[in-house]
Amino acid sequence: MFEFAIAWDWLSLAARWLHVITAIAWIGSSFYFIAMDLGLRKNPDLPDGVQGEEWQVHGGGFYHIQKYMVAPAQMPEHMTWFKWESYATWLSGFALMAIVYYAGADIYLVDPAVLDVSAGTAIMISVASIGVGWVIYDLLCKSPFGADNTRLMIFLYFVLVAMAWGYTQLFTGRAAFVHLGAFTATIMSANVFLIIIPNQKKVVADLVAGRAPDPKFGLQAKQRSTHNNYLTLPILFLMMSNHYPLAFATPYNWVIASLVFLMGVTIRHYFNSKHARSGNPTWTWLATALLFVAIIWLSTIPPAPQADEENAVMTEHEQRFAKAQQFENVRDLVQGRCSMCHAAEPGWEGIVAPPKGVLLETDAEIAKRAKEIYLHAGRSRAMPPPSVSREGIELSADERALLVKWYESALGNS
Repeated sequence: MFEFAIAWDWLSLAARWLHVITAIAWIGSSFYFIAMDLGLRKNPDLPDGVQGEEWQVHGGGFYHIQKYMVAPAQMPEHMTWFKWESYATWLSGFALMAIVYYAGADIYLVDPAVLDVSAGTAIMISVASIGVGWVIYDLLCKSPFGADNTRLMIFLYFVLVAMAWGYTQLFTGRAAFVHLGAFTATIMSANVFLIIIPNQKKVVADLVAGRAPDPKFGLQAKQRSTHNNYLTLPILFLMMSNHYPLAFATPYNWVIASLVFLMGVTIRHYFNSKHARSGNPTWTWLATALLFVAIIWLSTIPPAPQADEENAVMTEHEQRFAKAQQFENVRDLVQGRCSMCHAAEPGWEGIVAPPKGVLLETDAEIAKRAKEIYLHAGRSRAMPPPSVSREGIELSADERALLVKWYESALGNS
């Protein structure tokens, strides 16, 4: 069983790496095409149907780009479709969600103090919430209400605020942020899979058949692409947030997430304006900075008192670690070397919140984090940080062996 824990951790890293690679490819191509589209210049000598053109230089070569608003009179023999970047990002992201949050639901997904449900129930809520978001969004876009894109985007922002609050009432703070990102990313990827690419294929089919393409397909795709443009940066923040408890593990985490979406709008507005050569809206820098200061302030508001976890009810799996050989020695070791940082009120200078929201003060907390202790302090030297060796906190080889023996004995591998 201990080999499985190590293999699973490597699988998590592989999925995370793949997700980052595909996200870079998707976001990079998206940013490029948005910048190019906004920077197109009109020229009276352009061929019929060409909206604009742009010359670019990169890698020692020159590129001449022309954009057809609907489509060219004849389809080119070779054409590149930008879609797999989006699909691969969503698929790798969902795989990572399953590996980390579904397989580790008792630790990373369920917070009994928020909503005391089984792991299976929490997973079903997770999947349903991610899927229903796209259905509601798509209906809004296709409704008469969605005809005014500005009005629609303002309304959708308040939907995201409601979802930010809702997720914090269902899951751990860390999982709430990740789910808000998954909720939004599903809408973005579904826009590509169900609207943008199918509409482009309809245009191609009309051209091949000799019919005039309906401009509405391009307008629909443009609307969804605009939404994706403004949602990209907040998703990046939510992806990274699981490393920063001050973002996800504070009382007003849902407000923080809501403000992040506004920051995404101000940042993208600045770059969109620059690319379109329509001005230099430097006010967006101040607005973004003020929003970020507000986020920092919100993160300093202390949480409400929680019930004492000393006598928290442990799951059967956690009880195995609390009753395993050497647990008393492990508890003393962890409390002596780890809990000065991994505490509700860290005692280590410069640390204001427990790293990654991990608490290691009670028997229940230590048993709950047994696999992480095993991997980070037993099988590797990730914890405690090497720099603390000067403070006499570094674990010896025998102490690390103790953690390994404890974990493996609990799983019947000693």
